[in-house]
Amino acid sequence: MALATFAGGCFWCMVKPFDQQEGIESVISGYTGGHTENPTYEEVCSETTGHFEAVQITFDPAIYSYEKLVDLYWTLIDPTDAGGQFYDRGQSYMTAIFYHDEDQRNKAEASKKALQESGKFKAPIAVQILPATTFYPAETYHQHYYKKNPAHYERYSIGSGRVTFQQQHWGTKS
Repeated sequence: MALATFAGGCFWCMVKPFDQQEGIESVISGYTGGHTENPTYEEVCSETTGHFEAVQITFDPAIYSYEKLVDLYWTLIDPTDAGGQFYDRGQSYMTAIFYHDEDQRNKAEASKKALQESGKFKAPIAVQILPATTFYPAETYHQHYYKKNPAHYERYSIGSGRVTFQQQHWGTKS
């Protein structure tokens, strides 16, 4: 098993697409990249901890490769938005790929370069590629939110503008 960590705005919207793939053992919502130990949701949202909302994925690379995870990640976000994602603004909602080793860093950098060179987006790809740091699982009520509160999850993912963006740019929805 291996780990992958992605920040893509609200972590509620990042779990379901990964959770549905064969070879994914777990997807945990949480916080990473900041300077406060064991931050709470309220602290992270206050923009004082330096953390990103993120998901940490435990996966079997023999079944679902890291490259496929990165490819799926691109379809879940607006990779050109440096100020957050969709309705959610601020540092805690910014995008990043947190690499766990040099192989992941190289693959993430190559994928980002390929996306930039593809011409799919006119603006530069703003996703940061950063070394993985301590990952703190979010509070229980945030875990697998799409299963616990499906109606609210659906309203949020549509209302935030995420679904429309995905359909317009990728032909998909999470």
